[in-house]
Amino acid sequence: MPVSHPLLARRPARETPSVPLLADTSEIALAQARVHEASGPARRSFAIWLAARTQGPVFWIAPAWAGTQLNSEGVSSWLDPARLLFVSPKRSEDLLWTMEEILRSGAVALAVVDLPGLPSLTQVRRMHLAAETGSTEGSHMPLGLLLTPGQGGAAGVESRWHLRSAHQRGQDRWTLERLRARTAPPKTWHLYRTDQRGSPRIKTA
Repeated sequence: MPVSHPLLARRPARETPSVPLLADTSEIALAQARVHEASGPARRSFAIWLAARTQGPVFWIAPAWAGTQLNSEGVSSWLDPARLLFVSPKRSEDLLWTMEEILRSGAVALAVVDLPGLPSLTQVRRMHLAAETGSTEGSHMPLGLLLTPGQGGAAGVESRWHLRSAHQRGQDRWTLERLRARTAPPKTWHLYRTDQRGSPRIKTA
């Protein structure tokens, strides 16, 4: 007779709460208390969409030497720019240290770190542990998002996404790929913006 045990099952013993990226589907969602990765030319748009699906402040960590910062006018159609709290470490080693401490505190629902390169597996594991600690000891179940250059490829992340623009005349469009996830197969979606005013929405085409 086959033996069933949570440790032997492929799926977790309990469902993990998640944040849906889009308003009209739960298929595209990111598990809370975990660390995820977004790459591609439009990866910062991915982060802004995710921030719009959460409540409260959002920490946005980016290196001080990058010389660029989000334009409030560019994100205001998605969320209130006042929700974004910018942290600009001067040393590369402080980027992930800052991310880890924010996740461990459980003070916010989302923390984003814009990285110039890929973190190590050990660093990703430390962030997972920090997020798990924050979910039990803080006021939020934090979600960590790593923005990585190129095609990404950080080891150990809960899920990996790639977003690029595919705009057409008169309509904003994107191609979203789920490259990897622990509980879902790779998949591609073609997205478009349905409303240019007020609170815009994204729908699958």
